[in-house]
Amino acid sequence: MHLRLRTLHLVVYLVLVVVSLGGTSYVAYQIVGFLRIGVLGLIIGMIALTVELERGRSLVHDQAASLYIEFMAAEERMSAAEKAERRAEIESAALPLLVAKVVSAVLIVAGFGLFFVFQLNA
Repeated sequence: MHLRLRTLHLVVYLVLVVVSLGGTSYVAYQIVGFLRIGVLGLIIGMIALTVELERGRSLVHDQAASLYIEFMAAEERMSAAEKAERRAEIESAALPLLVAKVVSAVLIVAGFGLFFVFQLNA
């Protein structure tokens, strides 16, 4: 089911997102300062990239190679409907991951940039 969003709804949604991110950044600055806001952005970005790279399966490490092989064998035995369901599940996570990466980039730029400008007096 797809919802139709009107222009007014999109504008209100974007304003709410900007206000909430601004408020959250201000509160975070009051608590920890600009440098840690940048570090928070790095953490969020690394988590989002790891989830995107895994795509529903774990990354191969030396210790988990046998588990990865078993998972690939089980994935090959899946029916076409199960494979389609899995692809749909992975594709449904694309928008939240994009939002997390954008928020991460904003926090990184704002945190480290404002730290450089205000706290290093550059």
